[in-house]
Amino acid sequence: MTEHSLNWNSRNLTHGWQRGVNAFFWGLGFKEEDFNKAQIGIGTPLLDGNICNVHAHELARLIAQGCKDAGLIGFPFGVSPVSDNITQGNVGGAASLCSRNLMTNGAEMICTSHCYDALIGLHHCDKNGPAFAMALARTNYPGLIVNGGSIMPGCHKGKPTTIYDVYDSAARANQGTMSFEESEQIIRTACPGPGGCGIAASFNTMGIALEAMGLSLPDTSSMPAIEAGKRSECLRVGQAVRNLLEKNIRPRDIITKQSLTNAMTVIAAIGGSTNGVLHMLAIAREAGVDFTLRDVQAVCRRTPVLCNFAPRGKGTMVDLHRLGGTTMLLRHIQKTGLLDGSCITVTGQTLAENLADAAEVPFPNDLIAPVEAPFKEYADIQICFGNLSPHGMVFKVSSLDEPQFKGRAICFNDSKGVSDAAAAGLIRPGHIVVIRGVGPVALGMPEMHVASAALAVPELYGKVALISDTRVSGVSGGAVGVHCSPEAAVGGPIAAVQDGDEIEFDLLAGTIHVNADLDSRPRAPVSVSHPFGYLADFAATVTQAHEGCVPRWVADKK
Repeated sequence: MTEHSLNWNSRNLTHGWQRGVNAFFWGLGFKEEDFNKAQIGIGTPLLDGNICNVHAHELARLIAQGCKDAGLIGFPFGVSPVSDNITQGNVGGAASLCSRNLMTNGAEMICTSHCYDALIGLHHCDKNGPAFAMALARTNYPGLIVNGGSIMPGCHKGKPTTIYDVYDSAARANQGTMSFEESEQIIRTACPGPGGCGIAASFNTMGIALEAMGLSLPDTSSMPAIEAGKRSECLRVGQAVRNLLEKNIRPRDIITKQSLTNAMTVIAAIGGSTNGVLHMLAIAREAGVDFTLRDVQAVCRRTPVLCNFAPRGKGTMVDLHRLGGTTMLLRHIQKTGLLDGSCITVTGQTLAENLADAAEVPFPNDLIAPVEAPFKEYADIQICFGNLSPHGMVFKVSSLDEPQFKGRAICFNDSKGVSDAAAAGLIRPGHIVVIRGVGPVALGMPEMHVASAALAVPELYGKVALISDTRVSGVSGGAVGVHCSPEAAVGGPIAAVQDGDEIEFDLLAGTIHVNADLDSRPRAPVSVSHPFGYLADFAATVTQAHEGCVPRWVADKK
């Protein structure tokens, strides 16, 4: 492939019929030879008000420099990120999932309208990476995703702390089992600087999964945000993108049923976030790959839990980095025989080739279990279908000793109601907390972490469950069943559940059942009134959770 052909798309502008556009390129400082260079869009989630993203522009400029060093021209551009933590439990929480689709549209819009030859996306917070993966799949432009890196742990009384400890301490203080003063000390010190949440919440779940899928370079997900290695990594990205252009490797060459299965296997093995399931389904829809909740169900039944990251344990991504990094972990998971090593990746090599020289896991350690002695024989994430969720519900249960649970419903419309009821002692062992009317059409599918945190206190942990038509944060622990499809707002059976109804689920059988004739009951009316325009636009086009909450036109395309 010649130098000129690397600019397969941008040459339609730089050498196109409308010569006047070149005035802007001259104004940008182009030299004659620059008009033959490939132009690379660098998707940058700019949000200085969020510690996850505060260094995004710095990394984008380094990536642009690396593109220049590789004979390319990199142009950082902004998209619309939302802080999942700062908006948690507030009206802004409804923006979280919407931001994913908006960022996808934004990246597609900029790269296609400006005829960029490749797309690099920066993953700094929960929805950034999935959004850029969806954009890569949709446009099929060459490109990859760079991880912004995890935050360092905080410290309280000589012990490391994370965002999980923040919400745990707030819930305990609310219920009187920790002093307000101590919880405040934890809140003030748990997040000491730049980087995404350091546990196996949504940010790191997707970071590791994108490496396993082949859309990210090796070990980008485990390199902490503040490390010098993160800066040198960014400078090398340009050469990697040049390699993709030279070999004409496209996202849909990488995103296949096998690579999606690899990514989901890794999500299950690390005890990752339920949000990862939603994003895998969305990426599959964008790429036109037949990968459904039934496929997820099969993966999670056969995959053991091999990691003890928080919230199931205490481990962080910094611990993984110090042990040997993500490639070490993926090579270890490969020993289960559950990963397809033949899948091509953004290095131009297969997954197996990427992992061939990775370090062995040093045993013993507190984070990673031997393959022959996993923390659990089957994944914490499981998929259930039944009269409550005909199209499926995603469970994450690390707090129950048995895969079955039976309890009585106690119904709410928001997370604050759950928090208040738990503080008042109204939620008791044997309850199944139902939150409905907060799905994608109703309210943008906000996370209900405040509710799950309220149920994770010692008095209730492992003794109650939560089910909902919305999402929970990857920080959440306990027993939760979310993404109930169809949601209450479109007439889903969850709208007909009443206080006192007996609900039972069996994770390994894949069933959830309400012992009542839901079809004979009128659906409780769900008020749908969107306070913001972006929510109204999202609701007007979004599909249900079992299709990844992509726009309807994406789900309908062949």
